[in-house]
Amino acid sequence: MTDILMPALSPTMEEGVLAKWHVKVGDVVSAGDVIAEIETDKATMEVEAVDEGEITDILVAEGTEGVKVNTPIARLKDEGGAAAPKPATKVEDAPKAAPAAVEAPKASVPVAPAPAAPKSDSGARIFSSPLARRIAAQNGVDLKSVKGTGPHGRIVKRDVESAGKGAQPAAATTAAAATSGIAPRQVQSLAQMGIPDGSYDLIPLDGMKKAVARRMVDSIQNVPHFPLFIDVEIDQLMAVRAKVNKMLEPQGIKVSVNDFVIKAAALALKLVPEANASYTPEGIAMHHNADVSMAVAIDGGLITPIIKKAETKGLAQIATESKDLAKRARERKLKPEEFQGGTFSVSNLGMFGIKQFTSIINEPQGCIMSVGAGEQRAVVRDGQIVPATVMTVTLTCDHRVVDGATGARFLQAFKPLIEDPVAMLA
Repeated sequence: MTDILMPALSPTMEEGVLAKWHVKVGDVVSAGDVIAEIETDKATMEVEAVDEGEITDILVAEGTEGVKVNTPIARLKDEGGAAAPKPATKVEDAPKAAPAAVEAPKASVPVAPAPAAPKSDSGARIFSSPLARRIAAQNGVDLKSVKGTGPHGRIVKRDVESAGKGAQPAAATTAAAATSGIAPRQVQSLAQMGIPDGSYDLIPLDGMKKAVARRMVDSIQNVPHFPLFIDVEIDQLMAVRAKVNKMLEPQGIKVSVNDFVIKAAALALKLVPEANASYTPEGIAMHHNADVSMAVAIDGGLITPIIKKAETKGLAQIATESKDLAKRARERKLKPEEFQGGTFSVSNLGMFGIKQFTSIINEPQGCIMSVGAGEQRAVVRDGQIVPATVMTVTLTCDHRVVDGATGARFLQAFKPLIEDPVAMLA
């Protein structure tokens, strides 16, 4: 008998959502067969069987959230082996994961243990699931008044949610503060600022929002960072881009301004390798290749798929890869190695008309580049005021790795590549 465990699909993964089972009890599987889909905070990935045998038990229901890594999720009877007795209790009434496109975020605070099972007025135990008790406490629902529809009359999630539809927001807020371990002042902060209960909808945070929030707070608190700003003229880039896209049109490839930026950043990192580095407690890691992460907005958060060895790739290949990575990122189909391990990041908000912004460093990378919109500005050239299409670029640096002089040298290498992009076509 073999326990199938919840896999760790990335180095930082602690828990995930068991999104879908591809097998059922009684199915015979072989090593390599896809048996389930797991959702992490960044992607949905398939889980393959590592042994062959018969599925004897499904221990975690499809759609269960918060499944810890290395938790048994199913059991496999090896050829000739005997099935183990089924556990006395199974995961039931687990919170269901919403589809990625409409996934409702979950609470941003640690989930407290479920309250103890309550008792009726006569002293008898009221049978209810831990999840039902937690939801009841958070929404101010008295389980004594709830009729259970689960096995043997047990109160489950749907019963509490039905009973809690009429619960008052104030009661829910008070209950949540009492049971979640959050200081009341945190829960009541909006009311303290004069925003009355009932005047807003509280949308909890999903796993991705939690992960992004945690990483950004850690970065802004732990990394001594500073920004450097530079303006680059992109009229020649736009002209070259138009010619390149006309040449690539038969192949169905379209190169974006961001593809030029990624290529230029990669080449500049090779010219100034000190900027292609990461801080570690053991020393400064000097990366051999420019693996450029590109920020992609997806439903519920942000992800940074990587153009690996971008300095070795042409614009057509970068354009093809970036389009594919962005598409699969929005579908949450990226593999961990496709969004973890970059050496430098590019975040572009120019398509939204943002003129200039500063990004938070994507640890453990030493720099992140923020790209604004290209716009017509008046510039002085040879003593004459002339129009030019100008784009503002901001480089945020980890001062432990990249000091001001190194950051400035990187931007000095980046600027001519963007302003005279023919050099990138060689």
